Formats: sequence, C-alpha cells, structure tokens
Amino acid sequence: MIHRNFGWLATGLCALFTCAASVQAKDIGGTISTTLTITEDSQLVDDVTCTVVEAACIAFGASGITLDLNGFSMTGLGDAETGCSGGRSGTAERSEDGISAAMQRNVTVRGPGLVRRFRAAGFRSDNSSGVTVTGATFSTNCLSGILVGGGSDHRFEGNIAVGNGNSVSPCGGI
Repeated sequence: MIHRNFGWLATGLCALFTCAASVQAKDIGGTISTTLTITEDSQLVDDVTCTVVEAACIAFGASGITLDLNGFSMTGLGDAETGCSGGRSGTAERSEDGISAAMQRNVTVRGPGLVRRFRAAGFRSDNSSGVTVTGATFSTNCLSGILVGGGSDHRFEGNIAVGNGNSVSPCGGI
C-alpha cells in the first residue's frame, strides 16, 4: 500500500513541477522584427532592438500579466535625437509603439528599464483598466513617453519621461 501511494505522490509531484515550469516568465531579448504578443508574465533578459514597422514592438495579449524590463533597454526605429524626425509614423491603430496594452485589465510594466526611439508612444494603453507602469524611463519617443486612451484605475509611479513628443504633436511625458 505504501509503494502504491508513493507512486501516486511521485506522479502528482511530477505534474506539479511540469505545471510550475509552464508558468515561468517568457524571456525576451535581441531583435524583434514582428510584434511580439505576450500572454504570460515576461521579462527582458537582454537589450531589445525593435525593427517592427507600423505596429507595436511588444503587445499585451492577455490580462493580469507583467512585463519586467529588468534594467534593459528597448530601442525602436526612431531618430536618435527626435524619435521621429518631426512626424509620426503610422495611424492610431497601427502605431510603432514600444509597448501596447489594448483592452486589457491589470497589466503591469515594471522597471527599471529604458524605452526609447519609438516613432509613436513608448507605452500606449487603449481602453484598458488597472494598468500599472512603475520605475521605467521613456526617452525620445515621437509621441508621449506614456500615452493613455481611455480606461480607468491606472497607476503610473516613479517613471521618467524625457525628450518625447515632436513639433507637430508635442505630447511629451504622460
């Protein structure tokens, strides 16, 4: 009887460890050439160079998840000094945002980390609720560092926004 119970215990523990492994964070680094949609907690493990045109670099595809920047940078295709060379790229639906959360609930971007040179916003939230962005730096993005379109119950704390906006759309920080 003890051996049979031990077998069930071993099977249960094996299943538990398999499930625990599947909920680990997705590791992100290097070049992103098409929008990366995250559906689980994720983290930068290296700097990111984003070559995506007319769409976001990283998009939240599920509610209740976190993106940890872990002190790394995300760099878009924008000009190093202006972020966009005076004009915005893309339409509202297809903007070159660094990070995008559209119609999600309780998503988090956690710094430290740098989001820069995107030809739209560094972070954009559209019709989401409970968005939290803390401890991140947004620099030289063509529109705002953080752009919020609708939603409610957001928390933005300890962020730095510098050199964002342009002469046509001087949005700036948040």
